[in-house]
Amino acid sequence: MILSVFICGMLLISISYAALSGNISLLSTAALEGAKDAVGLCLSLCGTVCLWSGVMELMARSGLADKLSRLLKPILCRIFPNAVRDEETSRALSQNVSANLLGLGNAATPAGIRAALGMQRQSGSERAGNELCLLVVLNTASIQLIPATAAALRASLGAAAPFDILPAVWLSSLCSVTAGIFAARMFARALKA
Repeated sequence: MILSVFICGMLLISISYAALSGNISLLSTAALEGAKDAVGLCLSLCGTVCLWSGVMELMARSGLADKLSRLLKPILCRIFPNAVRDEETSRALSQNVSANLLGLGNAATPAGIRAALGMQRQSGSERAGNELCLLVVLNTASIQLIPATAAALRASLGAAAPFDILPAVWLSSLCSVTAGIFAARMFARALKA
C-alpha cells in the first residue's frame, strides 16, 4: 500500500513538473523508451532464468539436490535447527540456499516458498517464527558465489567481462548475510526478553 502511494506520488510530481516546465513531450518520450527498455531487459533475462530453473529441476530429478542437501545439512542445522527436522522442509531449504549461492534469485523463490510453508506448518502458528524471519533475511541478503543473474544483466548491456564483479559480490554478500544473521538473532533475543 505504501509503495503504491509512493509510486503514484512520483508520477504526479513528474507529470506536474513536466507540464509546468513545458516538457510534457519529453516525459512521454521517456516513458515510452523506459517501457521499451524494460521489456527488452525482461526478455534478455528470461532465457537465463529459464536455463537455471531447468538446471535446478535437473538437480532435483537426478538426485544431486539430495546430495547437496546432505552436504548443506550441518550448516543448515545450526542456522535452522527446528526446520531441518522435517525432510521436505530441509530439502526445500537446501535447494533455496544452493540456488541463492548460484545467484539465481528467481529460481530460488519456489524452493524458498516451499521451505517457508514447511516452517509455517511446523510452527502451527499464524505468526512468522524466528527461523522463518531468518529465512527471509537470508534470501534477501544471500551469499552469491556465482552471480548468474547479475552477470546475465551485465552481458545483455554489453559488458566485456560480466563476471569481473565477483570479488565485490563475494565481499558485499558476505557482509550483508553476516549483518542480517546478527540483526535477526538480536531481534529474536530482544523479543524473548
